Amino acid sequence: MEVQETRVQTDRIFTIPNILSMARLAGVPLFLWLILAEYDGWALAVLMLSGISDYLDGKLARRWNQISKLGRLLDPAADRLYILSTLFGLTYREILPLWLTGALIARELMLLVMVWILRRHGYPPPQVNFLGKAATFNLMYAFPLLLLSDGSGWLAWLAAVFGWAFAVWGTTLYWWAGILYVVQVRRLVKAGTTAD
Repeated sequence: MEVQETRVQTDRIFTIPNILSMARLAGVPLFLWLILAEYDGWALAVLMLSGISDYLDGKLARRWNQISKLGRLLDPAADRLYILSTLFGLTYREILPLWLTGALIARELMLLVMVWILRRHGYPPPQVNFLGKAATFNLMYAFPLLLLSDGSGWLAWLAAVFGWAFAVWGTTLYWWAGILYVVQVRRLVKAGTTAD
């Protein structure tokens, strides 16, 4: 976790990267409805478009010097909402076990506490680190594969094997990144308290 502020290069709201993030956020309720209604093909298409826009908004923001405060809020918010909606939908359909959903939600709650502690001490929210990005990447592969596994035949079997591999790695990395956040927040707060 890096606590130093990434340089914001624009205060504009309607940049191409921000519009991509807004569109991704708007797709969350549609995606959840598609999963719950068991329109799996369409849900996968929305999820794939979300993944493409997630890649593009960050790349374009850096390339076109359009990094903004709004973009730094929208991008992780969209990631979290897709993960939460997928967790809810796949758990509701009994594709994901309750223990896995609980483990991922508990990690999110732990991070919310860390953000609250940082704000209480006057620090900005933490930057996403590489480990956290790798965890999200694994989970974003796991969920569509697990959705595909809800069927029969060799494709469903193969999707289940790879989906569970990505889910286990993603959950492990998610918690590892979360523990690193806790350690770094603790050090930061302790150093700030000592300096006072």
